[in-house]
Amino acid sequence: MRPRGRPAPLPPNAWLRWDVVGRVLPRERSRVLEIGCGRGAFGSRLARRHDYTAVEPDPLAFAVARERVLDVAPGARVVHGLAEALGPGATFDVVCAFEVLEHIEDDRAALAEWFGLVRPGGRLVLSVPAWQDRYGPWDEAVGHYRRYEPGQLLGRLRAAGFEDPGVRLYGAPLGYLLELARDRLAGPGGPVSEERTMEGRTARSGRVLQPSSAVTGAVTAVGTWPFRILQRAFPTHGTGLVAWATRPG
Repeated sequence: MRPRGRPAPLPPNAWLRWDVVGRVLPRERSRVLEIGCGRGAFGSRLARRHDYTAVEPDPLAFAVARERVLDVAPGARVVHGLAEALGPGATFDVVCAFEVLEHIEDDRAALAEWFGLVRPGGRLVLSVPAWQDRYGPWDEAVGHYRRYEPGQLLGRLRAAGFEDPGVRLYGAPLGYLLELARDRLAGPGGPVSEERTMEGRTARSGRVLQPSSAVTGAVTAVGTWPFRILQRAFPTHGTGLVAWATRPG
């Protein structure tokens, strides 16, 4: 079905991430599952190009994501819940999880579960924050258990059964400034309020610092464009990781 709406606006760091993700995803139309789609900003882009399914456990984020995704692709499917809500035996050409794995305490178990959702010969694509020594107030505020070293993430993917894993850093140089600003917002005296539970921190991670209007989103898209191009010259530097791997066929 032909797309009819516009993709949802992205915040600056998500634009930097999408520049890498968009070039890792297959060009041919594929059956794509996004785990933890948040408010549907990436989903509204994926659904324009692929047969798209998503799961999102947070009810507020789910409601926004469903409206955004169905606006661009009425035939897409957005499910409130976890991947188990898809039913037994569901598999996809591509399984995506953007800024999700760091929120899961047992990340090895999560990768093993995601392995089962990828069809033989299919691909997992994910993103996570990079470098544990950069763990700061923002990570704490939004429910991150950890950040990842490139080699550590590759090892996790191999241990889960995936083959031919690859990884690329993104965000240099703009990502460093964005991260500094986020840490100050979440630090002592900052405007990001304290949340006691990890569930609450995770739930709000996709709600804060989002573009408030289409105009703001358009300005952000234009303003980040030079930095999206610039970061391509620094594939081993940055504040975030995009990784991919294949399930053996």
